[in-house]
Amino acid sequence: MGPTAEIESGAARCGIAAAVALIVLLGPVPASAYPDRPVFPIAIDNTQYAPLSWADIPGWAGDDHLAAFGAFRVSCNPISLQRKPPADLKAIGTSLREPCHAANKSRISDGEQARRFFEQHFQPVSISKLGEDTGFVTGYYEPVVNGSRTQTEEYTVPIYRRPSNLFVRGFKQSAGSLPNKGQVFRKIGRRKLVPYYDRAEIEDGILTGRDLEICWVKSHTDLLFIQIQGSARIKLEDGSTVRINYDAHNGYPYTPVGRILIERNIVPRDQMSMQRIRQYMDESPENAKELRRLNRSYIFFREVKLSDKDEAVGAQGVPLTAGRSIAVDKALHVYGTPFFIDGLLPIESEQSSTAFRRLMVAQDTGSAIVGPARADLYFGAGVEAGKVSGRLKHPARFVMLIPKSLDPLERGKTMLLPEARPSAKIAKLFPQKEPPKETAKPDVKPAEPKADATKPDIPKQETTSKSDKLTPPGPQAAAPAKDQPRDAKPELPAANAPKVSALPAVVPLPEARPQIKPAKSYRRHSSRHHRGYRRVR
Repeated sequence: MGPTAEIESGAARCGIAAAVALIVLLGPVPASAYPDRPVFPIAIDNTQYAPLSWADIPGWAGDDHLAAFGAFRVSCNPISLQRKPPADLKAIGTSLREPCHAANKSRISDGEQARRFFEQHFQPVSISKLGEDTGFVTGYYEPVVNGSRTQTEEYTVPIYRRPSNLFVRGFKQSAGSLPNKGQVFRKIGRRKLVPYYDRAEIEDGILTGRDLEICWVKSHTDLLFIQIQGSARIKLEDGSTVRINYDAHNGYPYTPVGRILIERNIVPRDQMSMQRIRQYMDESPENAKELRRLNRSYIFFREVKLSDKDEAVGAQGVPLTAGRSIAVDKALHVYGTPFFIDGLLPIESEQSSTAFRRLMVAQDTGSAIVGPARADLYFGAGVEAGKVSGRLKHPARFVMLIPKSLDPLERGKTMLLPEARPSAKIAKLFPQKEPPKETAKPDVKPAEPKADATKPDIPKQETTSKSDKLTPPGPQAAAPAKDQPRDAKPELPAANAPKVSALPAVVPLPEARPQIKPAKSYRRHSSRHHRGYRRVR
């Protein structure tokens, strides 16, 4: 987790997946290159992307591709060991296996060979949040802090390991490390689970006496910055070094203390940095205590066996590479994915604007890293790396390298299509007619026609009672005139006689269900020793 947490917590990701026109511009890959390759849909939440050519990427040809290839090959070790797809399959799925397989077999020794490797196995795609042109980058590093294995007058603030009564749903307590998001509980008694202690309770000593201390540091400010970065090197008095890494958190979301200082007009936004936060906390200890406790999140660590020459271990479980490793949103991206990042960053000083154009590899994550084009750049360990990291909070362009096995043209061959339209002959035999639209008719009684001797009398339709509606009406004959014989047939109405609109027929009700008596009856029989039914003959 990088210093991003000091600047912003990140926007919550939400919305519907959006993608932009990959099918037209991506070229097909021979089927023999990736046999039996399942085709994955390229869909990332709240994201827009478009394919590029390698010539469209500024600075691509001038980068050190051999250094990037080395970081990518490190990520390939856990990817190659995967035996089944992960439960939370991301947009590119397990498609990195093919480039990793090729990387492990290749013998690449210079930058030109490394560049051709990436161009042969990947397709560049510009990626950003929906409606935005660029992404956002910050930096992080591994602090080097003085400390002690025992509590002394100088070293009074403990660094805790994960407590045994900390539970995360869906994870075993024996898990190597727990997620940095989600609810966390502690157990009371045998069954009751309640939220875990927050920062104020832990700083006040709720965990004292449980033998959880890995080591001790000088101040709560040192501990806070270690928790923000997610790892540290503790220099002991005897010259040895203790290496610690993130292990668990207490379940509360991180509240950026830098954002609070900006909102309170204590530090201007354009001057915000890690150094300004530390300066304010050192100068105002009481205010620093109140500021820390507004962030209820608390991080627990584990001790790792690394030498001073080894880099910190990221969330993927591999050592990070300074200047080539990045932390990304693990809910959207797969560890090991290469990203080319292009931006003007204050690398040399706070006022500088250095062109940063590098191929990076996703190997870590952080709770404040949220979004498709959001990254924390890892700069190594020590004071200088901390200064560079603390200055970064800038926009940058992201180019995501997706494996060519995710060819959208091949995916198009398996997409479901609508049913074929019927032929002209079938359409003529079975025409599709739209139902007539019902129009409201005015409630006006039609004018009755005048009586005519040459026309038969048309009786008026009488309103039927509720009981009459139960019987369907049949055709009704006109009543014979007085001077007309009974067997005389009534004359048909003339052609020009006004038509009388027929009333809608009443739908007959179904006949009542016949009552069928059962052939045999049963009666309940109880006994002292059994229960059952006895047939009556």
